[in-house]
Amino acid sequence: MNIKKAKDEIKNTVRAYLKKDADGEYIIPTIRQRPILLIGPPGVGKTQIMEQIAKECRIGLVSYTITHHTRQSAVGLPFIVEEEFGGKKYSVTEYTMSEIIASVYRKIKESGIPEGILFIDEINCVSETLAPTMLQFLQCKTFGNQQVPKGWIIVAAGNPSEYNKSVREFDMVTLDRVRKIDVDADFNIWKEYAVNHHINRAIINYLELRPNNFYKVEADIDGMQFVTARGWEDLSNLYDAYQDIGIKVDEDIIAEFIQHDDTAKDVAAYFALYEKYKNDYGIQEILDGNPLKQSYQNIFDASFDERVSVVNLLISGLEVSFHKVWLNKLVTDMWYEFLKGYKAKLEEKSMGTGTIYNILYEERKSLFERDKKAGFLNKDEIKANEEQAMKKGIEQGIEQGIERGRIETLYNDCNMSVPDIAKKVSKSEEYVKEIIKKISAACL
Repeated sequence: MNIKKAKDEIKNTVRAYLKKDADGEYIIPTIRQRPILLIGPPGVGKTQIMEQIAKECRIGLVSYTITHHTRQSAVGLPFIVEEEFGGKKYSVTEYTMSEIIASVYRKIKESGIPEGILFIDEINCVSETLAPTMLQFLQCKTFGNQQVPKGWIIVAAGNPSEYNKSVREFDMVTLDRVRKIDVDADFNIWKEYAVNHHINRAIINYLELRPNNFYKVEADIDGMQFVTARGWEDLSNLYDAYQDIGIKVDEDIIAEFIQHDDTAKDVAAYFALYEKYKNDYGIQEILDGNPLKQSYQNIFDASFDERVSVVNLLISGLEVSFHKVWLNKLVTDMWYEFLKGYKAKLEEKSMGTGTIYNILYEERKSLFERDKKAGFLNKDEIKANEEQAMKKGIEQGIEQGIERGRIETLYNDCNMSVPDIAKKVSKSEEYVKEIIKKISAACL
């Protein structure tokens, strides 16, 4: 199955595992919640979909690449305690809390969210000393003598044996206790992700023309040559950064991410053409509404691949503009929802306008910090929230304008006295007199 379908299946499983009955108990008992074992080629997007699932389900996520750990960090360190059995005292080995289990509890404490996903990557590539621990983990949901907290779902991932010589095959006993999902690389599915996550258009366009180069693993006399989805995304991030600071991305740099000689050369040649098309066709001039006179004729005379590249250059430029508009809309929508709540509270007339504003603002800020710590927000959402925070002063000015409008209405339309207005808006009489004075001056 492709990675998108795998994501949907895991997400549905998470929802089912966390569903509770009327008594607050999980419909599927924890002991019957099989861990999910996700097997697929490296760099296909296994870790990314776990982040997406956690965000969409609004639960916690703790990720570990288990090959980076020793038996001690996974199980804990041994210590000796005294126990009494049958009237006799014995020295018994206990273990400190596993670093992994402790990370789960730490995540719960930081985010305030009691449920989540414990994701263990490269589970079938562990060392010989750690292998029994991983089998115990999948079968019993424990590390050492500590249980994975209730409400935390186990998802493990690994690579097929053809991609990694250190892979250990699971026995039937273990496989009978997990839900095994096999995933394959799929360019069309990855393209959806790439567009949504602003992967550089030059890379997307190249792969549209050369889809067979999206994912490949080959062995020759010099060793392994490979291209993965992770490599394309990381290359995109560097390409964007280098463009911003005016550094050219050449074949040697590309080969650091696209570790397949022929593909790296092909990508380098295409990037050079892509930049040439940008200048030859005056892409920025077209986007600004002032196309060069020869642009239309040049496009008409161009080859099919060249036309596709020009179209993608235009789309890339439009996406930048659309993203700015979308980000502004996101900030506007956030303020709209905030002001709706503010208006509703004002109508209750329970507190002064300034007090209401500050309470609601601090609540919004607290929710933002919680969601940020929990990993629920992407970088655009974080930026939007930060922009909202920066505009607090502006909004306070709006709030003061609302307050001034109330005073003006009470004074001119309702003919209320200054003391009565001051009581109504929870302000001093001196403050109300000053506002009325300003209103009167403005009318002259």
